[in-house]
Formats: sequence, structure tokens, C-alpha cells
Amino acid sequence: MFVGIPPRKQRHFLWATPLLFTLLWLAYVIAAMLPPASRIAAALEWGVLTGGLDSVQAWRDALTDGTLLRLFSGLFLHADWIHLLGNLVFLLIFGLPAERSMGGRNLLLLFLLGGAAANLAAMLAIAAPDRVVIGASGAVSALIGAYLALFPGARLGVVLPLGLFLEFVRVPASLLIGLWALLQVVFAYSGPAFGSVAWPAHIAGFLFGVVFAWLARAAIARRLRRNRGY
Repeated sequence: MFVGIPPRKQRHFLWATPLLFTLLWLAYVIAAMLPPASRIAAALEWGVLTGGLDSVQAWRDALTDGTLLRLFSGLFLHADWIHLLGNLVFLLIFGLPAERSMGGRNLLLLFLLGGAAANLAAMLAIAAPDRVVIGASGAVSALIGAYLALFPGARLGVVLPLGLFLEFVRVPASLLIGLWALLQVVFAYSGPAFGSVAWPAHIAGFLFGVVFAWLARAAIARRLRRNRGY
């Protein structure tokens, strides 16, 4: 008589989300140590400037002189610690479960490409020229969009202060999206970046994440089956 052995779930080391968390934090610490004039100069040098890439010639010039890389480098700059904190919190909330589902390489690709697409949308949508767009909000929005497209009814675990103690509770992922949007408004009207929020970047990042998840859904489903031992 043979007894079937149930398949073992494969455990994978999560590296992409902690790596992005560390890089975002280190970039902010390094920038915060600079004099104010140098911080502004760094934002102008590495951030995304609006009013560009609106013609074929502008794209050619950006590819030639390397300024196209601003779409990526601007993701790692933040105006203040409040701006950074919101992105780091939601990077962990959505990044860790998304990485378990799609793998580290796909999550890193989604973060960078989704963030670049979000910055490009902000660059083209904001009419005023030479405004600086910085921050990882568009990239985090891409993670949120991808995760909700893959698992619309998911409930995510968060730690909340309930009374005198911290409690681990599971809340609908859709509720966290509303909290994310609300926090973006709060962060936009606090700190030195008062009154400025690149909503086109948030929307474009979210939509990019949805499309990315739709295109990669078959590969992600295979990965989930493999992780469960099937």
C-alpha cells in the first residue's frame, strides 16, 4: 500500500522589497546630509523636469545625453521624510506579498518600469515647464495596481495600535488603497512640498501595474502553482 506524500510548499527568500526599501532610505539619508543648496541642485540634476520629451527630437536628445535616466533616478529622491515614510510603509504592505506572488525580479522590474512610466506621465501632463517631479509614489502605485489586479479580494495583514497594544489585523486591500490616496493628499499639504502632488504619476503608475499584472498573469499563476508543489 502506497501513501501519497503531500507536496511541500517552496519557500523563497524575499530580497527585492528589502533592497528597494534600503535604497530609498539610504538615498534620502545621503541627500539629507547635504546643505540645502546642494539638495536642491541634486533634485534638479537627478529629478524629472516637466515639459520635456514632447517630441521625437527631445527623445533623441534624452537618449544621447542620458537624461532619460532621470525617469528612474527621480524615484529615489524625496522632498521630505513624510513623503518618504508614506512610500516606505506602502512599499512593505504591498511589496512583500506581491513579491511572494511574482518573484523578486518581476517586482523589481515592475517598480522601475512602473515608476518610470508614472514619471513620464507626470512630465507630459503637467503644463508648467521645469517643475521637478521626485519620489517613488508612482512606482508604489504600480505595485498596488498589480497586486489588486491579481488578488482583488485579498486581505492584507497590518499592525494597528488598538488601545494600549499593537494588534495584527487583516483588512481588505481595497481599503488600504483609499488610505493610500488619503495619505497622498495629507503628505501633499505638509512639509516643504506644500500643495504639490503629481496625481498623473499616481494614476499612470496604478494603471501600469494593472496592465503589467494582466500581461504576466499566466507566468505568475505558474509560479504560484510551483511554489505550492504542483
